[in-house]
Amino acid sequence: MENKSVIHHAVLMLLFITWWENIYCNGLKVDPPEDIVVVDPGHLGHLEITWSPPSNLINMTQCQKRYQLEYFNTYQDSWTAIRTTQRSYSAQFDLMKDVRVRLYTVLSGACTNGTTVKSESYSELVQKPPSTGVVGTEVKDFSCVFYNMENMECKWKRNPKLSAAAQQNLYLWHKKLKRVEECPKYIISRGIRIGCNFSGKALPEFTDINLCLNGSSPHGSLKPTFISLQTQNQVKPGTTERLHLQTGPNAQLQIHWERPAGNVPAHCLEWEVEHDKEEPDGKTELKQILTKQTSLNLQLVHDSERNCVRVRSKVNKYCADSTFWSEWSRAICHPERKEPALEPEWDKVQVYICIAFATSAIVLLSLCVVTILKTRRSRDEKGPDSRHFSTLCLG
Repeated sequence: MENKSVIHHAVLMLLFITWWENIYCNGLKVDPPEDIVVVDPGHLGHLEITWSPPSNLINMTQCQKRYQLEYFNTYQDSWTAIRTTQRSYSAQFDLMKDVRVRLYTVLSGACTNGTTVKSESYSELVQKPPSTGVVGTEVKDFSCVFYNMENMECKWKRNPKLSAAAQQNLYLWHKKLKRVEECPKYIISRGIRIGCNFSGKALPEFTDINLCLNGSSPHGSLKPTFISLQTQNQVKPGTTERLHLQTGPNAQLQIHWERPAGNVPAHCLEWEVEHDKEEPDGKTELKQILTKQTSLNLQLVHDSERNCVRVRSKVNKYCADSTFWSEWSRAICHPERKEPALEPEWDKVQVYICIAFATSAIVLLSLCVVTILKTRRSRDEKGPDSRHFSTLCLG
């Protein structure tokens, strides 16, 4: 019992010493950094954060000073933390939301007896977004798709509150650009900008691309929208055009296809095969099968069953964090369903000839009737000598 008491006191003492070291380093209190400043260099949300070391540690040379920076990533809705020996860092923010930054001081070395000590408190900066733009004029449903890794298109829906005279502009920046650039080619519908086509413009992969959609109207500036994305996460592969289906040995149905045209590497694609089976009794079964290969074998249960398949693809998780499914390929079936023979149709030329003949006959008959009526009226007025006019129609 006495041994347990000694161990208990030892644990409490160790915890106390650890807590004390987190506050003091050889009698020196570890304060958080000072003078946090967030600077906007005009890169559409890519901000620079700077700070100064705590004043009581400026002249300390026996310890390595590091800093733990935490900032709220509004695009991921979570905190991101990094440690650095520098006194500046660049990060991406949505300029229409609060910029929230926290900083700790981290010491290690001789002054901490070889342990790592972090300041108990932190310095914090919360920077409110600028109140720019007319309320309720922000864009709706902004999305970008990188088709076949060849051409990226961004589209948006115009806010119904905007007047016809409002003009929207899209701007772009990434680290390989010296300055912000405007959309190279707008997509126009009924005289209104609804998107941007980046065809012919090289966009880097695995690099944050910052976009800003703003504009003007007779009532003032439109409320801007900021977007940050990476092109490899916006890829939509092309539709599979060549899909083959045949029976093989051991009652197997062999399916194989070719990857779609485009720049998506073959090892980055995964496939979904939709298999629709119709049994002889009319029952149907629908399955979705995921595969990394461009071929698949299915077991046939009945010789008379009918199987239809189609495929689509997307970029796998090893090449991108998110992606879009391609459109479905055309479905092919085995056995192919024979279409009923169509009734023979009249040739269009013959139909047109018959219509023309019938129209001419009606016109000629009408003229004959009119002529006969005029002849009879004339005969009644002038006598029997005008009777020969009726031969024009009667022959």
